[in-house]
Parts: sequence; structure tokens; C-alpha cells
Amino acid sequence: MTFMQPLYSKTRFRQLVVIATIPLAFSLGACQTTSDNFSKQSAQAVSDDIHAASSEKALNVFFDEFWQASLQHNPLTATYVGDARYNDQLPNFLTAEYRAKDKAFEKAWLERLEQFDASKLQGQAKLSYEIFRRDREESLEGYAFPGYLIPINQFYNFAGTMAQLGSGTSAQPFKTVKDYDDWKSRAEKIAPIFDQAIVNMKEGVSKGYVQPEVLMVKVVPQLEALIKADATETLFWKPVEKMPEDFSKSDRNRIKNEYYGVIQNSVMPAYKRLHAYIKNDYLKHTRDTVGMQGLPNGDAWYAYNVKVITTTDLTPEQIHQIGLDEVNRIHTAMRSTISKLGFKGDLQAFFKFLDTDPRFQFESEEALLAAYNALREKVDAGADKLFAVKPKAAFEIRPVEAFRAKSAAGGSYNTPSEDGTRPGIFYVNTYDLPSRKTWDMEDLYLHEAIPGHHFQLAIQQELENVPAFRRFGRATAFIEGWALYAESLGEEIGVYTDPYMYFGYLQNELWRAIRLVVDTGLHNKGWTRQQVLDYMMNNSAVSETQAVSEAERYMAIPGQALAYKIGELKIKELRAKAEKELGERFSITAFHDQILKDGALPLDLLEEKIDRWVAQQKAMFWFGS
Repeated sequence: MTFMQPLYSKTRFRQLVVIATIPLAFSLGACQTTSDNFSKQSAQAVSDDIHAASSEKALNVFFDEFWQASLQHNPLTATYVGDARYNDQLPNFLTAEYRAKDKAFEKAWLERLEQFDASKLQGQAKLSYEIFRRDREESLEGYAFPGYLIPINQFYNFAGTMAQLGSGTSAQPFKTVKDYDDWKSRAEKIAPIFDQAIVNMKEGVSKGYVQPEVLMVKVVPQLEALIKADATETLFWKPVEKMPEDFSKSDRNRIKNEYYGVIQNSVMPAYKRLHAYIKNDYLKHTRDTVGMQGLPNGDAWYAYNVKVITTTDLTPEQIHQIGLDEVNRIHTAMRSTISKLGFKGDLQAFFKFLDTDPRFQFESEEALLAAYNALREKVDAGADKLFAVKPKAAFEIRPVEAFRAKSAAGGSYNTPSEDGTRPGIFYVNTYDLPSRKTWDMEDLYLHEAIPGHHFQLAIQQELENVPAFRRFGRATAFIEGWALYAESLGEEIGVYTDPYMYFGYLQNELWRAIRLVVDTGLHNKGWTRQQVLDYMMNNSAVSETQAVSEAERYMAIPGQALAYKIGELKIKELRAKAEKELGERFSITAFHDQILKDGALPLDLLEEKIDRWVAQQKAMFWFGS
């Protein structure tokens, strides 16, 4: 949740800045500035430009050094971005030693950043400086909250990640003999991490940091689905079955023997130990409460999550009220749509109709996937009207893997590799097929694929004018806010022509507004799981399966659900402001390019950037006239 040709060169960015200063130059001339003073000012300007250019060059070297060091420090990150140098490595990130090393890493790079004078920076360099500083400061602040004591939940857990990587269907490559040797070495390091997770959870029990029971009972069958009596029956054996035919006989035999030994004697026993501990011991100590208020210092922890995820100063109370207001607004729009459809009944009756009428169900998983794939051509053509630049990377549509489908979201997106060998992946959940509705299809496609996550994240990853830590950065409110904003473009793109599809968009916009209410309700107002489910069911067209999955997702990753609506509202606000100030000279393609051209930004920095762009456009129009 949720990556190339450059959108704008540095030269182009500087041209915009220069054009914006032209009116000031004319006003100086009108004041009859002497040639001598003008020469001094020009010389100083040249000196400042040289210093700025030198600082920018040194800063970019610094950022490149950081990126290379971070890939070595976090080998899984390197794998996911397509850098294979550390594919055999897997540090035990749950140990106290690694946490100390990680904290020292963040602190050292923040201290090194202080050698640069931020006042001398401009443009991309200034943006990068501010983002880098904020990332390091927030990471260090996060050490006040012991997430390592609750390392496993049903939505994100390391056991599932390893199964995805080891199955050969994710980021870990299995193309060469070295690829296979790399994974064997990495797989040998899985067991110590699982064992450390058990140690940490026991410490969490003693200190009162435990997961809700309702989440951990879902983890047990997830682990059971991955545990097999024989190595050849596991997901980890899949790469052996698909071993390239050009491998020599000796390599094939060696790899089979080594994989069997690692899986049978190390990986599976580690899964069994983790499963046994959670099922037979940990579950006895889990809590009945479901929000962060049930944890020591939980209020402060949640407030930290809210700040980091939304990149705003909004309090949980303010966000809760925004959610209530948005729910009321969207309900009004829904009632208008229902009236146009001629439906006899209130909003709740229409929700039930959408949830139960067979016409809105897919006949099979194959039919569902075919329908999503059929949207490609239509959406691509419509996107041409709104976007001047598109990503080069391809994407595929796949069903969510069976072992995690029950607890997974309805849709998700994985970014392509940097080198283009692995496409982006739009995962569609086909679990409980009757709950996956046809009216949900168009807006989900716009969100996860084009012009949503695939569009934004692939463009970001392909940028050439920003450092790597930004190309692979994850400002959640921007990323998810953009994807929700992308859903709102449906009518402009040429979809939502079916009123039920448009209602599906409203339903999903409503769902993101509901998230503001229930996430803050859970973690700030002490709501129970049933209160959350009741609010969802009473205010939206959601099936019980979806409601349960979503509610438990918010319990597992507190605050993440706030990113969507908060980010979307900011982007819509910026668009409305630009349209008003620029009038008929407003260009939707230029606006979208401005939003996307620098990658994911904190919302306050995005607003500052768009305000500068609007001012520059107005200055150009003034000078042109």
C-alpha cells in the first residue's frame, strides 16, 4: 500500500524560478538603480548561485552515500527496489543490538546533515534536505515506542513476508544459480528472527505490551497454512519446481538437496515454534481491548503515528470530526444518486440491495480478473486527457495469495523493480467471492493501478532529478491521498458512466471518511470492536467479511487508515485554489505534473510547493501580457 524518464529537469525547474523574478527586475530598473550598484548586486548573485550549486552538488553526494549505506543496513529494502547485492543477507532486526545499531545509524546521518547550510539551498535540494531531516528526526522519535515487543499481527508479519519472498512470486529473484544460493543463505537466517520474536513477545507480556486477542487468533491459521510436514509441499519449494532448465545437473542436484535441508531442518521448525508459542502461550496473555489506549503510553504512541502518517499537526479529535463531516456530506451525495436511480427506499435499504443483489457479483475468480484487465484500454485512453507524463513500468493484475487472502485488503499494489525486470503488481482479493462487488471495480482500479498507485509510485521511482531516498520514499498521506484523489477523476477519465459504478466510487470515498471516524474511535476514544463494526454497517454498503477485515486492519496498523482522506482533501484543496487563482489559464495536466514531479512529499511541503508554482504561473502570465 503502495513506484523512468524525468518529468522535469533541474534546468526546467530553475527556469520557472527565474521567470517568477522578472517583475522584480523591472521594478528595480524603474527605481533607477545605479550601474555600479547593479554590478555589485549581480556579482553577489553570481557568487550566491555558485555557492548554492556547490552546496547542492555536495548534498547530492551525501544523499547517495546515505542511500548506499541504507541498502547495506536494510538488505530487504535493497531486494524490494531491485538491488541484488545483498539478497543473501537478513539481519536479525528484532535484537537489541540491531536496534541500537539502527538508532545510531539514524543519529549519525542526522548529525552529518548539519554540515549543510539550509539557507543556501533552493529547489530540489531544499526539498530533499527538509524531507531527509524530517525522516531522521521522526525515526529517532519513534524509538520511544517499543514496537519490537509486538512484532506479529494478522495484517503484517515477518512470517508472511518470508513466505512471499521464498515462493518466488515476490521481489526475491530466482533466475540464476547465484539467486538460488542467495535465498538459501537468507533462508538460513529466518529461524533466529522467529526465535527472537518469541523472546520479544514474552518480554512484551511481562511489560503489558501485547496484541489484541482478536488479531492473534487470525495469525494461528495463517501460520498453519504455511507449515507442511515435508519441505516439497511448502511454498518455499516452489522455486525448486520452477528451476531454470539451463542449470547444470550438478547445480540442480545441489540446490535441491540444500533447499530440502534448509526448509525441512530450519525454516519449518522455526514456523512450528512460532505457531506453537502463539497458539499455546501468547494467546492466553493477549488483551480484550482493541485500541492503542490499551497499551502503556498508548495515547502518545497513537498521537505519534497520526503525526507521522498524516504529515500534519491535526489532532485525533480534529480528524474524528473531519470524518463525521465527510460522512454526512457523502451521504447527501449518495441520496441524490439513489433518487436519480429511482430506488424506492432509504440509504440503508440501498446499501442492503447493493450487498445482496446477485447482479453485482462475479461468476468466478476468472471473470473478476478478466473484468479488471478489460479496464486497461478504457482508462489508459481517458488518462491521456489529464496527464502529460506516464510511467514506463508495466503492471500485472494478480489474485491475492490464498494463505493471506482472508485478512488482506480488497486491493493492494507492489511497486516494480528499479531495473524494470519485475512489473508492478495490482493484487485483487478474490477471497469470499460474493463479497467482491462489480460496482467496486472501477474505483478500485483507478486507486491501485492507473492513475493511482501504479501511476504515482512508478513515476516517482523513475524520476532522475531527485535522490534515491526520495524515489523510493513513502510519505503515506501523499501516496494514499493521491490514490483516493485518482478515484475522484473517474468521470473526467470516462468511467463511472454506470450509475452503480459511480455509487461505488461514493461508497469507497465514504469508506475512507469512515476510516477517520473509526480509527480515531478505536485508538483515541476507546471504541470497542463491535462499536466499529456497527458504525461501518450502519453507514455504508459493506459486507460483514469486509467490515471485519477492515476493522481488524485498523487495530493492527493504527493511524495508517487516516492517510487516505487527509491526503485527498489536501490535494483537492490545492486544485481548487489553483483553479480559482489561475482561472482559464489553469491546466489540469500541468497541475497533475506538479503534484507528481517531485515524488511523495509531506503535505505541508506539497502545499508550499504548489503555492510557489501558482505564484510563478501568475507571474509568467503577467509578464506575457
